This record gives sequence, structure tokens and C-alpha cells, in this order.
Amino acid sequence: MERAMIEHETRVYKSTENLPVEEQLAWKIAEVATDPVSVDSDVAEMIVNRVIDNAGVAAASLRHRPVVNARTQALRHPYSPGSTVFGCELATRVSPDWATWANGVAVRELDFHDTFLGAEYSHPGDNIAPLLAVAQHRGCSGEELVRAIATAYEVQVDLARAISLHTHKIDHVAHLGPSVAAGLGTLLGLSTEVVYQAIGQVLHLTTATRQSRKGNISSWKAYAPAFAAKIAIEAVDRAMRGETSPSPIYEGEDGIIAWMLDGPNATYRVQLPALGETKRAILDTYTKEYSAEYQAQALIDLAKHLRSRLADLSRVRSITIHTSHHTHYVIGTGANDPQKMDPRASRETLDHSIMYIFAVALEDGTWHHETSYAPDRAARPETIALWHKISTVEEPYWTSRYLSDDPKEKAFGGRVVVELDDCTVIEDELALANAHPLGARPFTRVDYVRKFRTLADNIVHETEQDRFLSVAESLPVCSPRLLLECTFHVPELEVATALGGIF
Repeated sequence: MERAMIEHETRVYKSTENLPVEEQLAWKIAEVATDPVSVDSDVAEMIVNRVIDNAGVAAASLRHRPVVNARTQALRHPYSPGSTVFGCELATRVSPDWATWANGVAVRELDFHDTFLGAEYSHPGDNIAPLLAVAQHRGCSGEELVRAIATAYEVQVDLARAISLHTHKIDHVAHLGPSVAAGLGTLLGLSTEVVYQAIGQVLHLTTATRQSRKGNISSWKAYAPAFAAKIAIEAVDRAMRGETSPSPIYEGEDGIIAWMLDGPNATYRVQLPALGETKRAILDTYTKEYSAEYQAQALIDLAKHLRSRLADLSRVRSITIHTSHHTHYVIGTGANDPQKMDPRASRETLDHSIMYIFAVALEDGTWHHETSYAPDRAARPETIALWHKISTVEEPYWTSRYLSDDPKEKAFGGRVVVELDDCTVIEDELALANAHPLGARPFTRVDYVRKFRTLADNIVHETEQDRFLSVAESLPVCSPRLLLECTFHVPELEVATALGGIF
């Protein structure tokens, strides 16, 4: 569906030029947030899918240490009316910023929810936890929440299409803070001025380096989006009380573009919906069938397919993956991270090693969010031998498809060349993961529900799964009271680890 989009040219202005507030990018984003448009039915359906998707990956991670710790911290901040926490009793309520903290880390821990890849990459599903938490706390309806989620997805995707952060080693959550603030503006019916001030604050506070995704990747990777979202809630609260922000935050002489992005002579062109235009960007995003970096999704499918042609993997001399610039330099050998080849590396690091992922998918013919990353699985001698025969190279064709603005052309896969010990060469390629909207078997509601049930199996009781799914599927029409039930309870869940903290 074609939409009326307005291209906003954004550049650096000297302080003496006195750029009017109404011409600043943060104001334009705020105008989108405060434009009271309806939500198309297919957008509302996809929002429900992603709420289900988030809950599934959160359920699977509930007993991981980072999630236990985040939940423990949140439970030290009880509040009324407050917001619910994944795994806890429905009557347990904490401050909405701390619910965002606990639930956001649970969603992000496995790196298994939705994605959008453009000039920047992002996980727009990170917007849902803060918006749901504030909606529960403020007594909003499901319809109001759906409108807010549509806004947040729109803003984050539109920023990711236009402004690369990773080029300057800035973490992608710098686009998440503004999108959460915009979504909260829609949810709470705030003025354009208030949303503008909140966007300036949260962008100023959440522009961090990419070291969290480099080298030996730590547990902070799961925390980073929840931190940005938590800060967004605080920024909106301050803006609602009349506090102001650095301005102009993007275009200022000492602002984000001038000193953290392309510099004082740079120009960005950000397309945002025209006023009165519906917000449909969520339909350009895609979820993961496998718990791995999105650029690995199609390559896992390709490895599973190639497996039937490689009966004896010990005969493999080399495997070269021809792929995009981003895949090569972030999860491939172009990153020059020795940790990506180390069987002792953290789960977070292995998740960002296409060499490891491709080797295991070739050997096992499947991918599992727990067992595929287990230390004993990574330590198998035959796996290590195969893993170290795999390398990546950037190929302009795949980079151009990765960066394409045409949804029918945009792709995140690659071409694989396998050389055997007798010099036989086997080649194959796959542009899109099977589960992609344009892939061989796109995810539908049935697939999202199946993914949720698979991940929640042996963690969330089946009757509780049924109850949650019933609430989630009614989200566009559910009452504020029912929205408080958009969570799930797991009895006897840990709420503390062996190490204590301040709280």
C-alpha cells in the first residue's frame, strides 16, 4: 500500500542560524506521534503477532541469569497501580520503568524477536515492553496501546532507514529511545511540545558506543534496549512536568549529527508519514525463526538445505560465505574478532558468529535456542574443525540488496561456496529466510503461536499459555482491566541470584 511520505532534510546548523523548533527532526517525529490516525487492520494483526512473539522469547529466557537479576531489581520497586512482570503473579505490580527493565531484558536475552535492517539495524519489538508497562500503569485500553505500538515501530523503522549509527560505532538503541518516547506520546495523548522535549532528552542520554556488540559480547547486550526504554519513560515523565531538553538535538552545532554521526557538513533525508497518513512500518519488519542474528536466518536455512549434499563433512576443505558488508563485518570474519572462532566464547558472542552458526546448522540440520549454544556443543572437536574452515567475504551484489529500498529487492542472505578435499565445488544461495514475509513460508499467526508454545513449553503451564494467548489476541479491543492480564505467571520462579546488589 502506497503512503504519502514527506522527506525531511536534516543537517547541522550553527547556533547563530537559530533553527526554528518546528523545522527540527525531533519536532517532526513528535508531530507524527501526536497525529491521531487510526490503525489499519493488518497492522493491528501484526502488532498482536509481535506481542505474542515477545512473550514467547521472554518465557524461554526467564531463568537466565541476566533476566533473573533484572527481575529481582524490578521487584525491589513495588508500585500501585503499577505494571506486571513476566513470570510473576498477575497481582504483583512494580513501577512501569522497572517493569520495562525486567520485561525488556527478558525479551532481548535470546536475540530471538523481530528485526528491521536498513541504513541501521534494529529490533523494533523492543518498543513493546515500555509501552505495555505504561499502558497498564495508566489504565489505557488495548486500542490505545495498539496505536502507540504502531507509532513506535514507524519512528524506529523510519530512523533506521535513513541514519546509520553503526558506521560511527554508535549502538542502535540510539534510535530506540526516540521511538519509545514517540510511542508514549501517542499512548498518553501528549502535546507535540512535550514529545519533542522527551525525544531530545532520551536521544541525548542513550547515545552509547557499539562496544557492547564487539569482541567478547557480554550480558549487557540484553540490557541495552531495556535501559534505553527505561530512560525514555523517565524523559517523558520529566517533559510532562515541564522540563526541557538539549536543542536542536540532531542538528545542533554540538549535536548528534555534528559530533557523533557524519559531521558538520552532513545531510540526512528522513522520510516520515505525512499528517493524516496511517503508520504501517511494522509490516516492513520481520521476526526470527531461529535464535540468532537476523543475517544468519537465511544462512541457517541454506545450511539445512545444503546438508543433504554434504554427506561427509570431514571432506570439507573450505566454506566461503559471500554476503553483505554488514554480515561480513558484524558477524563474519570481517569483524576480526578472534572470539568469534573461540569455543569458550559467550553465548552472546556465538550468536554473532556466522561461522559457528553455519557449522552447527550443517552438522545438526536444525537450530535450537539453548542446545545449539551449549558449551559442550561448541566444544566438539569436529565442530571446531569445521567452524575454522568457514570464512566470509563481502560481495557488492549482496550489499546492494541489503541496502535496497525496494522491499522486493532487499535481502539478507548470501551465496555459499563449499570446496571438498577432491577439489569438488558445491555452491548454493538463498536471499531470504524461509520465514521472511517474502520467503518460502512466511510467518503467520499460526507460526507465531507455535513459536510461543514451543518456547514456553515446560516453563509456562499450558492453561496459562491459553489464557495469555486469549488476552493477546483480543488486544485491539481489550479493556484496561484485561490489559493488566497481558502477561503470564510461572510458579516458583527465581527472584534472586547468589550475588546480591544494592537493592
